[in-house]
Order: sequence, then structure tokens, then C-alpha cells
Amino acid sequence: MPESAAEARDAKPSEITLAFDDNGLASIVFGHYDQNIAKIERRLGVVANANGNQIVIKGPKDACENARRVLEMLYARAKLGQAADLGDVEGAIAEVALQGSLFPSDIDGARSLFHQIKTRRKGVVRARNAAQDLYLSALKQHELVFAEGPAGTGKTWLAVGHAVSLLEQGAVERLILSRPAVEAGERLGFLPGDMRDKVDPYLRPIYDALHDFMEGRMVERGIQTGMIEIAPLAFMRGRTLAKSVVLLDEAQNATSMQMKMFLTRLGEGSRMIINGDPTQTDLPPGQKSGLSEAVALLSGLEGVGHVVFRHGDVVRHDLVRRIVAAYEGANHQSQNGSAR
Repeated sequence: MPESAAEARDAKPSEITLAFDDNGLASIVFGHYDQNIAKIERRLGVVANANGNQIVIKGPKDACENARRVLEMLYARAKLGQAADLGDVEGAIAEVALQGSLFPSDIDGARSLFHQIKTRRKGVVRARNAAQDLYLSALKQHELVFAEGPAGTGKTWLAVGHAVSLLEQGAVERLILSRPAVEAGERLGFLPGDMRDKVDPYLRPIYDALHDFMEGRMVERGIQTGMIEIAPLAFMRGRTLAKSVVLLDEAQNATSMQMKMFLTRLGEGSRMIINGDPTQTDLPPGQKSGLSEAVALLSGLEGVGHVVFRHGDVVRHDLVRRIVAAYEGANHQSQNGSAR
């Protein structure tokens, strides 16, 4: 009975009024046309109305308290000059949920439980969910890290950011970026231009991430001097990659032999990051993905990290999250039907 009474008390409508000292910072927290407030309302099940530097939150007691913590966290970060876009709101919500379970009576809006990474455009950016935080932690601890999961979870972006930070710290001397060029059958000779022109279409997402962490002129200079190297997976054969951070993206499209070849390129003082989405394999039917095989064989070895992202970890757009969830649900139903 006491538990039922407590649950009933927590479910009763509650109202919290927040007033921020700086109107300009408050508008950043609320978002363009109050889009951040709308996000908080949808995710936490509250109703929030902003007026100037004040906001009134109504709803279940626990939900209102979480919304307050999210807004205070965003305001504390805005005071430090940090952004408050929809992704930051999502990250703050995830962080408050984690803080609530670990430190229910000690919440500090400026403190972060999640790892962070520095970008050129946005300054310091925090992991937006527990999976991203685990990923950044694995990247710092292990020489070889596998990351599996759907599109939009930040695998490539965070990997490039971590690689650039290692380069800037002097921990490595080169940044080597690679992807399997499956669509062209690894035979790029018919495409016009030099090697970079041939490979560019396959590595454009990595280029985009690079420019978030480095100035354009630094990227170009790095490519010209060899500090940044971009090459298709097939061109890694026979090399030893020492004092480098090596990123293989879209690794689900690597064959078993290609993956073994790539993994054995790891040299002294190097780090290797391998990302992929096992549900989006472009290999011919019946051909086994080298990523799935490598994870099964190596994920338990010392020095090897393995992080799995789910559809709930998608940070690209709410609709992308729902799209990925729908496909996963359909795939699960198909597998269950086949099993019968």
C-alpha cells in the first residue's frame, strides 16, 4: 500500500517555474522557435511554456523534475559558450536519466558524467547517450575497437574526432582513413582522376567529419604531406601501419580475407578503429561479412574493445530513429517467421 500511495503521489500533476538570469542565454536554451522545449515536452511527457527568461513546466512530478534538470544543465553549458541544439537536448536528457539513477540527491547542471570531445565548429561536445560514452571510453582504453550499429549513431564522427585528437596530441604521426569500395568492385581504374578523385565518393562522410574537427586548409595540408592518408581497403595489402590511427569505415562490406589482411596491418604505436552496420551489407549474397566474423573471433581478446549501438542510440534525427526501429522490427519478424 505505501508503494501505491507513493506512485500515486508522484503521478499527480506538478508545476515548476524556472527563471534564468540572462535572457539571451535563456533563448539559446529554449531553442529556435522553442524547438528545444518542444523536444523536452515530447521526450519527457510534460507541458512547458516559456515567456521571456521564465518557463513553467507542468506534468507528473518526476517528469517535471527531470525537465528542470535538463534545462538547468543546458543553461549551465550555455554560460560556458556551448551549443544547445536538438542533439544536445537529447544528450542532456540521457545524462539526466543516468544522473538520476546514480546521484538522485546530487545534481549539478554543469557537471557531465559523459566523455567529451573538442570540435572546431561547436567547441566541446559531449557524448549524447550511454553507448557513445562507452564508445569514447573504449577508444581511449584499447588499441583495437569494433563498433557495430545503425546509421546515425555517431560511430564515424566520434571515431574521426578521437583520431584527430590523437594526432594533435602527438600520440600518433598519421591518420589513415579507409573504406571498402564495394560498389566499384574494388576496381577503381575506370573512374576519372587520380587516386584521391577515385576514392572521394566513398570517403565523403569521413571528409565531412574531418572538417568538423580540423580547418579546411589543415586537412588539405595533411593530405598533401601524407599526415592524412585516404585509401580504399584493397590498397592496404602488404603494409605495416606504425605510429598511426587507422579507421576502417563501413567495415560490414569487407570480406573475411580483407578483414584479416587489414587487422594484420597494425604496427607498433598504432590504434585501429573499425566501424560498420551489419544490417547494411552490400556484399554479394552468400558472402560472409568480415566484420561479423572478426567481432565473433576477437571481441574477447585483451586490448580489443567492442561497442554495439542500437536504434535507440540514433542521434541524427528522431525520424531516423523511428525508421531504423521499423526496419529492425521487420527484420526480427522475418527471422522469427523463418525459424518457424
